[in-house]
Amino acid sequence: MAFDADSPAVWARARRQAQQIPAIYGQIDFDAMPERFTGAQEGDSSLRGPFRDRGAALLANRERVAMIAGYTMTGDVVADAYAALMPQLGFRGMISQLETACRKGLDAVPDAPPELVAFIRDMERTPAWVDMKLVNEGARLERNGMANLAPYVIRGALLATFMNKYSALPMALTGALTDSLAAKRAFETATFFTLTVMPGGLERHGEGFRAAAMVRLMHSMVRFNVMRRPGVWNAKVFGVPIPQVDQMPAGLISSFLLSFRVLRQGRNHFTQDERARIELARYRCFLLGLPEDLLGETPQQIVDLLLTRQATLRSGFDDKTCGALVRGAMSAELSQDNTLTGRVRRGMERSFSKAYLVRNFLDGDASKAGAMGVSYTGRDRLIALATAMFIVPRMKLYDVAMRLPGLRDLANRRLVGKLERLLHRYGHADFASDGENYRPARA
Repeated sequence: MAFDADSPAVWARARRQAQQIPAIYGQIDFDAMPERFTGAQEGDSSLRGPFRDRGAALLANRERVAMIAGYTMTGDVVADAYAALMPQLGFRGMISQLETACRKGLDAVPDAPPELVAFIRDMERTPAWVDMKLVNEGARLERNGMANLAPYVIRGALLATFMNKYSALPMALTGALTDSLAAKRAFETATFFTLTVMPGGLERHGEGFRAAAMVRLMHSMVRFNVMRRPGVWNAKVFGVPIPQVDQMPAGLISSFLLSFRVLRQGRNHFTQDERARIELARYRCFLLGLPEDLLGETPQQIVDLLLTRQATLRSGFDDKTCGALVRGAMSAELSQDNTLTGRVRRGMERSFSKAYLVRNFLDGDASKAGAMGVSYTGRDRLIALATAMFIVPRMKLYDVAMRLPGLRDLANRRLVGKLERLLHRYGHADFASDGENYRPARA
């Protein structure tokens, strides 16, 4: 394959998967790129809006395109090897062993299988580039947004993964088209990111570390379950289930937006606070199994990597898959608080999520939302505007307080307390995928 010469190490790693985890990768043809990948400049890529004009320049970088192509064909062999033990350990047994290993250490797991040991050891190794002091500072800085903004964008944050049939299919296969499961996935996503910004969350025995391990296992469970069932997955069209490149948007979107803003200001370097936020995101992605190649250091690297992923992902919206996921997510009830305050906040969140969908994924065209069954009215616009006017000043006040020596600790304690209450509201996150609930999807 032409890509091998331009990124040999990445492609050698991708090809080895067939021997390492044949139950998942034995059926994958690594000599043919799946339909989802488009490397042609005239191809119909997922680049949108003002970024469309950059497609040719992005695709001209052969080495970066070859690397993205390789990671389009790459899963997570460390977590996959453990997930492949499901027939022996059972669904609940695997989860129990991993949770014990994360919370109490490997010594607390009697006869821990070598695959579990390798999984935990892979997460325990701290790369030389990680500065944990910066990571902890980044977590402190991110608490403001997680406490004051995240509750209103939980639903919207999921929509990015629903707008393309090639990356959205695993979600559809796992049965997450229903309102209740869409709500569960929304809360699990919010819980994961919240746990990673809590004090000590990403330390070895922190809850953020455990959550990252559980998310990795969940993705590997999906790979194992869809690939071992005949007729469920079409590798020629969709390639590897949940490849590394499909984890980039969720893990790096905040870094991308920050980097893009920095570049627009005429800089190609981060301030100390910006670097702390980037370091948090990079280490969080490392714990999730993303290779360092996909974790850019400079603003330009981060922007180019994520845009190249979009430039090589073929555009495709299938209403039975994407539309159903969007409708399920938008109609899901994310709060059971029926007090006056609860009902007001519920309305604010729903309208704000609709605005997020229309503005970020539908080019501001409300009629496209209507075509998907999502009504975005003038009332929604007004509520979304009022919600923004409620959120932004509060965040700015906390931002100022977090910088003042006399208020810094108090503001931080208040944010931590608010995050603890949000975690209670989000409920228990399983971070698991039971293959018994899967069903074939026709995309």
